[in-house]
Amino acid sequence: VQLVEAGGGLVQAGGSLRLSCAASGRTFRHAMAWFRQAPGKEREFVVAISWTGGTTLYAHSAKDRFTISRDNGSNTMYLQMNSLKPEDTANYYCAARFGNPTMPLGEYDYWGQGTRVTVSS
Repeated sequence: VQLVEAGGGLVQAGGSLRLSCAASGRTFRHAMAWFRQAPGKEREFVVAISWTGGTTLYAHSAKDRFTISRDNGSNTMYLQMNSLKPEDTANYYCAARFGNPTMPLGEYDYWGQGTRVTVSS
């Protein structure tokens, strides 16, 4: 499975961005997730979605502001981020694993290269 993120950029606080993750290879029954890593900090879980889209997991920091979705027809996952804050500044990584969505990053087998999100105050 190969993953390629897109959609990062610079946005003012309170603004919105939509990230995408294009997947290729054998993605059937793979859960997908977004993680992020701020400068000087460890990579952390943001949100995950099951293969069917019926199950989603959100970190507290993302709940009510971020929305994950996926389109299996185009093998693409999306992250709609609203009401962005400076503390959302990070590299955002797409990840995938066979089976159910989980939070621990060590349980994901496939990773993209990341896309940078910068939120100015």
